[in-house]
Amino acid sequence: MFHKPLGLAMTQHAIQRNKARKKELFTMTWPMLLGVFSLMSFQLADAAFIAQLGIEPLAVIGFTIPIYQVFIGVQVGIGIATTALISQRLGANQESEARRLGSVILLFGSLLIISIALLIWLIRAQILDLLGGEASLLPILSELWSVWLISAFFGAFAYFGYSISRAHGNTIIPGMAMVVTSLANIALDPLFIFYFDFGLVGAAYASVIAFSIGWFMVYPKILAESWLSFETLFGEVLEEISKVLKIAGPAVLSQLLPALSAIIATSAVAQFGTETVAAWGLGVRLEFFSVILVLALTMSLPPMIGKNFGAKNFEEIRQLIRLSLRFIFISQLGFAVLLALFAMPISHVLAGTEPVAAIFYWYIIFIPISYAPLGVCILLISASNAISKAKSALLMSFIRLFICYLPFVYLGAYLGGLKGLMLGAAIGNTIAGIIAWFIYERAFKQALEASLRTDT
Repeated sequence: MFHKPLGLAMTQHAIQRNKARKKELFTMTWPMLLGVFSLMSFQLADAAFIAQLGIEPLAVIGFTIPIYQVFIGVQVGIGIATTALISQRLGANQESEARRLGSVILLFGSLLIISIALLIWLIRAQILDLLGGEASLLPILSELWSVWLISAFFGAFAYFGYSISRAHGNTIIPGMAMVVTSLANIALDPLFIFYFDFGLVGAAYASVIAFSIGWFMVYPKILAESWLSFETLFGEVLEEISKVLKIAGPAVLSQLLPALSAIIATSAVAQFGTETVAAWGLGVRLEFFSVILVLALTMSLPPMIGKNFGAKNFEEIRQLIRLSLRFIFISQLGFAVLLALFAMPISHVLAGTEPVAAIFYWYIIFIPISYAPLGVCILLISASNAISKAKSALLMSFIRLFICYLPFVYLGAYLGGLKGLMLGAAIGNTIAGIIAWFIYERAFKQALEASLRTDT
């Protein structure tokens, strides 16, 4: 009987495994990609609606974005712990502990978000002053934040549900929920802003309603699948919280660093005037939109990594990372080229006023080319958390923002004004991506060696 050579059989096996890996990654990622795309589309549409209200409301949004990133940082950090811990427990066949961890994370995260919202409301005047905002903007900001902070909690609670679902391998429900909530937001924005004449605060009302829809999409599934368990929760709550904090602590801090960086960067931008702050706020939203594949992968990839980590399948983790990084480079460079080609019409459609559009144009020209290495950094931070290397992830975040990004932003502003600031941001992102690769490689090697020692 004819037998295939061993080397050929192994090669064919590797090819088949690679196809299966791509299929699994695609299956997990496309719902997240669709969800994140719709979410970022809503953010840009929201900005376009608000831009029609004038420069002052748009500037208030510019000052709101860094604080919004605080909430995003906390909820994403907790979501990272959710995905890492639950998927690792599932990979190790510890299903009851995975359910209990889901309950702890949901309760702990909700209380933390409420506490942060209350604190921000109490010191809103000091926050505006810290960001370099004019005192005349405080009444508009206070009116917006009275409802926007509630919407931030609604969004975070929905996100915790999405994270629990993803950790159990279901990305379709959270992906579809993000699509529906985003479409609802886009539909409700003009209704509340213009038809009901609520103005800027109407956008926050629209978000409250939209996020509540997300609750009713994800939590019935979570309860039906028994992905939460409260039976023995309170007897072991401190022990479970300590497990969560071991990853969530550095992860939340890692996610909060961009918010702190955004506050500092906004202060640097504010010296160039209100129009520049408005344009910079649009640029941040454009960045969120531009890295949607990266953000989708940071949601779909960690559950896959976590389960393989729990099963001690490190070669599969290595191949998943390489495959994902190739996707990121191709997509981000291609998107940067498209943005540059259509920079002029994009800037005028989104900005609303000529002074803001002129500044936003240069943002599009200078910064998106650096989104490929930025995407590498963001993905490797997420991967490091998934293999329980939260401190390495934190180190990547710190270096990206405070060793690379902010110093080059300030140096660029000092040497070349506003255009120099934008070029400095691009250079900082590029260097950060290179450094992140070396940090991740070291973290992966340490995780592999620790696993081998455990086996022996």
